[in-house]
Amino acid sequence: MSSKRYTEEFKIQAVKHITESGHSVSEVGRRLGVTTKSLYSWLERYGDSREAYQQESASQAEIKRLQKELKRVTQERDILKGGRGVLCRRVKERYAFIKSRVARYPVRLLCSVLSCHPSGYYAWLKTPVTQREKKEREHLGFIKQSWLESGGVYGYRKIYRDLLAQGVACGKNRVARLMKLEGLFSQRGYHKRYRYRSGQASEVADNHLQRQFEVRAPNQVWVTDITYIKTHEGWLFLAVVMDLFSRHIIGWSMSHKINADLVLNALIMAIWRRKPKHRVLVHSDQGSQYTSYDWSELLQAHGLKASMSRKGNCHDNAVAESFFAQLKRERVKRRIYSDREQAKQDIFDYIEMFYNAKRRHGNNDDVSPVEFEKNYFMKLKGI
Repeated sequence: MSSKRYTEEFKIQAVKHITESGHSVSEVGRRLGVTTKSLYSWLERYGDSREAYQQESASQAEIKRLQKELKRVTQERDILKGGRGVLCRRVKERYAFIKSRVARYPVRLLCSVLSCHPSGYYAWLKTPVTQREKKEREHLGFIKQSWLESGGVYGYRKIYRDLLAQGVACGKNRVARLMKLEGLFSQRGYHKRYRYRSGQASEVADNHLQRQFEVRAPNQVWVTDITYIKTHEGWLFLAVVMDLFSRHIIGWSMSHKINADLVLNALIMAIWRRKPKHRVLVHSDQGSQYTSYDWSELLQAHGLKASMSRKGNCHDNAVAESFFAQLKRERVKRRIYSDREQAKQDIFDYIEMFYNAKRRHGNNDDVSPVEFEKNYFMKLKGI
């Protein structure tokens, strides 16, 4: 078989020698050095039956085009199988997806389907990990450490503060983005419907606090309240005393009984810790433990002034209620306590080891209650 190639003009003239000059196919082929098979093919294309040939060729070309288009569409459909939303992911993740499919599909088709440019893909193959990504991986390690140390409680704002305290230069928006990509979220609350009632004023003590929760110095206003924790052994009751200045839990007590001793022990701990030199306002609700004679006598013995919320109005003691909501959201609701002793140990760990000493508080310029008070007394010494 001849491996020569001929121009369109050469083929037409060869056909004319057969059709118009009367030469036979074999003779023309011998003179021109062309096979008879090629000449017959040229006769079909350029001879008397060229119109039928052209129509047939056009039909075959259309069929080939449709077959090619069908193959392309089928490949585009099959490429995205198992992609799991790869079109919504970052460009680097799409490049990795292309690399996993490059043995079965052309690179240009893969890039076209995934809205990428082939040059970008080939550049990524040479340097798949950029300096920015290396830095973000390093930052992600610090973020995970801070998030785990908080017990899976912190959001991006508090973690950003932690990184600043460690000397890690990482923007707040980057922290939020990396946490979202890694699936790290702050502990959110659970819905609870409250009934809003104005309530009646206390007959034992007036509401001297009047929802003035911003205090400028320690040992001016303390708030106290009681909550309950569920265990398999039964209910465990917790009473706390909080200093409104720093939101520091300065006194607490736990018992299986909800009586006056529970709140008295919490207040005694607060008095022993603080040893207040001036009169302190102690705000509570109108529970029977706070309206008892023992409670009033303890307040008078240490020069403390009583203040009580309106009946059935939790908003008058909102700060203490907020602490209990944090405690249950960040710790209690994530645990199952087999007995009261286990619950006591876990609540002690939350209050003394985490909340007071480490947990960043928005009211304290995003530092812990202990750190906030320490900074306050250092400023006093500087003055």
